[in-house]
Parts: sequence; structure tokens; C-alpha cells
Amino acid sequence: MTAGVPERGAPDVPAAPDVPAAAPGAPAPGPALAPDGEWLRVHPASPFVRGWVALAAIGYFFGRDIFERLLQGRPLVEEDFAGRAPWLVAGGGIMLVLAVLGFILTWYFTKYQVSEGYVRVNSGFLFRQQRQARLDRVQAIDIVQPLLARIFGLAELKFEVADAGESAVKLAYLRMDDARQLRATILARAAGIVPDPARPQEAPPEAPEHPVLSVPPSRLVGSLLLSEQSFFVVVGGIASVILSAVTDNQGFYFYLIPAALGLAAAYWGSFNKGYNFTAAISPDGIRLRYGLLDTQAQTLPPGRIQALSVTQSPLWRIFGWYRIQVNVAGYGAVGSNGEASPRTTLLPVGKLPDVMSMIALVLPDPGTPEPGRIFAAGLSGLDSDGGFVTTPRRGRFLAPLGWRRNGFAVTGTALLIRSGRWWRQLVMVPHQRTQSLAVHQGPIARRFGVADLVLHTTAGPVSPRLTQAGVDQARALFDEQAARARLARKRQTSEQWLAQVAPVADPAPEAPPAEPPVVEPVETSPQQEGPRRG
Repeated sequence: MTAGVPERGAPDVPAAPDVPAAAPGAPAPGPALAPDGEWLRVHPASPFVRGWVALAAIGYFFGRDIFERLLQGRPLVEEDFAGRAPWLVAGGGIMLVLAVLGFILTWYFTKYQVSEGYVRVNSGFLFRQQRQARLDRVQAIDIVQPLLARIFGLAELKFEVADAGESAVKLAYLRMDDARQLRATILARAAGIVPDPARPQEAPPEAPEHPVLSVPPSRLVGSLLLSEQSFFVVVGGIASVILSAVTDNQGFYFYLIPAALGLAAAYWGSFNKGYNFTAAISPDGIRLRYGLLDTQAQTLPPGRIQALSVTQSPLWRIFGWYRIQVNVAGYGAVGSNGEASPRTTLLPVGKLPDVMSMIALVLPDPGTPEPGRIFAAGLSGLDSDGGFVTTPRRGRFLAPLGWRRNGFAVTGTALLIRSGRWWRQLVMVPHQRTQSLAVHQGPIARRFGVADLVLHTTAGPVSPRLTQAGVDQARALFDEQAARARLARKRQTSEQWLAQVAPVADPAPEAPPAEPPVVEPVETSPQQEGPRRG
């Protein structure tokens, strides 16, 4: 279901904002495109923006001695410097010339092309490399501006494809206007929009957008101060004070230094990446912008989100804050620092109306006439609130605090899984994004007659898992969800999301067939397995 397309009403949930259609007040068409298939080069300053570290290293190598002499109050020039000066100048000049020549060759041999349904990038002059991505498989497009690139008005364009790995294509760097225009062109072609035959070389205008929400800096700072890391550091500080007072040993305070430094680094990283977070909706998808020094603009085409998770920690419950993370093919599970990547965060911190607005963008058709009641029950309900099916009473000994909350509910378009009494979580998986399923049951779970149901989607921070469901309920849900997934995928007749509007608008069947088929393309079957830790 594409964002911005009128869908069935959802009275209790804020609907996705209507996106203004192209009209007299809409943006004018962009400049003419290069002929289809023509190879183009990135901006000439790109290698210098990427290689500023090498230039800084050369400057440090030759300027370190002068800087040290300046700090020590010694003469800047030694008596025998005149004899060495020509060699130093010659050596530095040669290194600088080689570095600049390497930058120029890197720029000259880096070309890109948009043609025949692909975007291709050639790079390297000693070791040649060609990368390409199918336009109809593009999962997301990001515009990234590191601090130095922002100074020069440049931007990097990233194309994520459905390979669950690193970016298939990176274009670094283009002028900001060129990057936006190329993004609009690729999103238009990925959507299946046919160019005007009378003006085939005219660039499509950038799609208009409607702001949805923004995260105030004060709320972002508050969420960091009330994070789990802050709680454990405070507990560690209190323990250190008590131990120091009891043992008269001041050495316990030193254990807080690495913890405080690590916490400060984590605070800065989260604040730098989450600052000025805004979300908007446009015909080409959900647009996210964030960043203090390094800014990033993401565009998630409709229907590319594989799974969604809404979480709330105990400290955040005081202010009613939530976080939303998603699985998107190509983004992967974690960032390079081991933490969840900000690119998989749909909302770093927000209140309940913000959560409902973002859910409406991801799932415009909730598949139920009472979405507000079901989503509220998924976020904070217990037992059978909102039609959820929970852990049977016999399994309360395995989860004495969470058995009344662990459960699932099914709508016409998604499977909802809730868990956690203190750390609350609601997971939503659209039916067509279910790749395979598995039923897990260890010896202890078998003793209490419960089992876990695992849904497999693309890699990401969201791991859909229904814990400690009744065995009969788990097996029935296994068969029914397999049928729903197959039927939903049958209705997805094209990778071009614009072509999916008509099929998706049809109402979903009310019930699966009597003999549900197996999920395709991966064959699934219940399996016996030892218990896993969450």
C-alpha cells in the first residue's frame, strides 16, 4: 500500500497525511536529464573531500617538529636547516604531487550511469570495480552530508538494495541539487513512472512532502538521561561511594572514570545522530532527516519496511515515550559500533500520537475497523485486551511477570506480537513480508505445553518471536500465517510500488483456505529445538 493513497478509514488512528498532488502550485519540472545511458562523473572536489585525512597526515608529518619547537620555546629553525631545506621541500612536494595525482585519477575513473533499469558505478584506476543496482529493487535512498562535504555544498548518495549487506551503490560526492534531482529520478523510475514521450529527457520534479513530526532537542536529551546506560552508571556510582565509605579505599572511584567516558561518548553519538530529527511523507515514501554535524536524509519507498518494533523502557514510561525501529532490506542488523544503526530508527523518541502517526505511514491499511484499540492493547494491555491471545495459565511459572502480556493478534494486513511487562515491546510484521516461520519447543516448554513461534524477515534490529504460546495455538498460527503470507504475496504482482496500488486496495480475504499452503519460497515446518534466551 503506497503512502499518500486514500485507504480504508481508521477512526482511532491518525491517518497518513494526504500528499498534495502535482498541481499549478507544485514544484516545476527539473532541468533536462543527460541522455539515457550517458556516463557521468562525480564532482571534481570529491577525492579531496574523501582524502582530507591523507592531506592532514602529510601536514602533520612535516609540521610536527615546528609545532613542538614552538611549544618548547626553542628556535623554529635549526642552524643546519638551510642544508636540509631543499630535500625536505622536495620530499614534501613529491608526496603532495603524488597525493593530488591519485585524487585526480580517482575522480577521472569514477563514473556513474542510470540506464535500462539499473544504476551503475565504475571506480578505480589500478583495481577496477563496477557496482550496479536494479531500480525496482531499491529499498531506500539516503543523502549523507559529512561536515566537510556540507562546507563545500556536496552530498553522498547511497542506494540500498535487497541484499541485506553493505550499500550496493555509493556516489560520493555530488552537488546537493544534483543529488536531490538524481534521487527524484531514481525513485520515479523505481516506482514505475513512465517519462513523458514528448519530453523524455526532462527530469522529474522532486516529489512534494508533508511534515509529520519532529523530535525536540529537549526530549532527545531527556531520553538519553533516562536511558538504561544512565541508570546503571548511577547505580555503579552509588555502589562505589558506599564501598569507599565502608572500606576507606578511594580506589573505587577510579572504576567510574571509564564508565563515565564511555557514557559521554554514547551520549554524544546519540545526540549527534538524533538531533533535529524530522519525518515527512511524500509520494515517493517516508522521508527522515537528522544529524547535527553529519546530516542524513533517508527516503524509504512505500512497502519496503519488513518489520516494525515499538519499545518502551520503565524510565520512559514516566513521560510516555516510545522508540520505533524497523527492518529494511539492505540496512543490516547493527551499526559498525555494535549498536542499532540510526538508519533503522523510524522514531528515536516520541509520544503516543507520534507512534500512531508513524504506524499509519508504515501500515496505511491496518486491516481492522478498530486499529486504535488493538494498537493501544499491544502497547500497554494485558490478557485478552484488544483481542490478543496470551500465554495459557499453565505457562505462568516460566514467565511469572510477563505471561499475561506475551501474546499475539492478527489483522487483515499484519501480525502483531507483544511482550514484556517492564520493557514493553510491540512487533508488527506485514503478512507479505513473512519469509518463513518456525515453531521452537524445548524440554521445559514441552513440560508446560507451550512453544515459541519465530517469524523470519530480513536482517535488522527487530526479531519477531512469539514466546510461550500454547502448543495448539502456536501450530494453528503457524499454518494460518503461512497461508496469509502466501496470499498477500500473490497480490504483490510487481516490484514497482506504483503498480501495486490497485491490487493492494482490494479487501483482503477474511479467512485463509481450509488447507493452508506452505510459505514460499522457503519451505517451513515445525521443529523441535532447545530453549533459547531472549
